[in-house]
Amino acid sequence: MMMMMIKAILWDNDGVLVDTERLYFWATRQILAQVGAELTRELYITLLLEQDRGAWHLAAEKGVSPPEVERLRKERNALYSKFLQEKEVVVEGAAETLARLYGKFKMGIVTSSRRDHFEIIHQSSNLLRYFDFVLTGEDYTRFKPHPEPYLMGVEKTGLGKRECLVVEDSGRGLTAAKRAGLACWVIPHGMTKGNDFSTADKVLDGITEVASELLQQNWRQK
Repeated sequence: MMMMMIKAILWDNDGVLVDTERLYFWATRQILAQVGAELTRELYITLLLEQDRGAWHLAAEKGVSPPEVERLRKERNALYSKFLQEKEVVVEGAAETLARLYGKFKMGIVTSSRRDHFEIIHQSSNLLRYFDFVLTGEDYTRFKPHPEPYLMGVEKTGLGKRECLVVEDSGRGLTAAKRAGLACWVIPHGMTKGNDFSTADKVLDGITEVASELLQQNWRQK
């Protein structure tokens, strides 16, 4: 056990700052249903939130050709964009938490989301003003649970790994953080509560606890 002095926070986006995972699930399930492929909530959690495998193989197993799968993917992305424009997605307490931490820590968003979806999400969120940088799916070649996104995040801060904290919501995000050699706090939500968070440094009940805990600077890394 060792004392940590955190100077930077690397935030996941979907599921931590914004409640979008359910919308992505709805869009993916709806499009796959067109070809007779059933995507249950449990299967979605396993494939996307734990393993990051995606679900398009379910369509391929129904005999759907690769070009048609790509068409379905584009249709899903368009439907997801529509949902994002229609729904309020900012997590309760997110703005308050970021405001408390702003100016005291370097902060960046590290997400696997497409940049166009990210921009739709944050066009009216008023959250981006609190961040020093944003990394989206177009910025790296390998995605969570690979450590590359968080290694790039650390590089962006200009600090050492021991000075950076990741805030995540999913098993794959936690794995990415740990593979990058970083401390990670997890805030499970409805779709990730069953993930394995045994390697997390803290498991919190809500986002407001991040500020309360960090401003004390009295926690220890496992």
